[in-house]
Amino acid sequence: MGKSICIVNQKGGVGKPTTAVNLAASPAATRKRVLLVDMDPQGNATMGCGVNKNDVEKSGCEVLLGEASISAVRVQLEDSKIDVLPGNADLTAAEVSLMQQDDREQKLHQALQTIKHEYDYILIDCPPALNMLTINAMVAARSVIIPMQCEYYALEGLSALMNTIEQIKGSINPELEIEGILRTMFDPRNNLANQVSSQLILHFGDKVYRTMIPRNIRLAEAPSYGLPILLYDKSSRGALSYLALAGEILRREQSQADSDLNISSEAQQA
Repeated sequence: MGKSICIVNQKGGVGKPTTAVNLAASPAATRKRVLLVDMDPQGNATMGCGVNKNDVEKSGCEVLLGEASISAVRVQLEDSKIDVLPGNADLTAAEVSLMQQDDREQKLHQALQTIKHEYDYILIDCPPALNMLTINAMVAARSVIIPMQCEYYALEGLSALMNTIEQIKGSINPELEIEGILRTMFDPRNNLANQVSSQLILHFGDKVYRTMIPRNIRLAEAPSYGLPILLYDKSSRGALSYLALAGEILRREQSQADSDLNISSEAQQA
């Protein structure tokens, strides 16, 4: 059954689509099945996978409104184990329509129930806002990855996001956890970046990934070719960083699984 992770930050320009696309490509490179769900009306993750958001007949809009199933809308990428649920400007109309519906926060969660057994991972890219599309993503997910630049205003926005996560966990999705905080576009020569990075580690400890995504020209170029960085330039610093991040996530999962197994064994022995 697929592990569902949403990638969220209400601040734009922090690398959410880049993280979504390249994290999807990393486990796919090991032949795991991945579904990438684009909940952003800008459709950047969709375009970054080489799918033209303007050419798709249906998108996440129809899925949220119950007019189509994910299996009927998803696009399978050539020569990979990645499927994409495309997003485009129609998602804005879907958000307006959802406001009039019951269980409006549950629409994506309900749609994913029919296909989640087909995937090892489900990654959901969110818009840069704490709106109904983002709430649908967090209700549908088991955990949250927060990409952020290490700058002053990022810390203020992080506080508001943490409050939203706690509210959703307390009211709608009790399983929701913070998977990790990812430092993106990181420049170790920048004193402010290092100071903010230290503050993140002080407050969030091991929730902050050890892997940092650097500023990298090849990583910035890849979306214009509709390719994950692993396919565009697998030897670049950006590609190596996202592979390292995927490895760190997998190691954390294994460590948690081993811990749960030990707890279960101890309980049975008691």
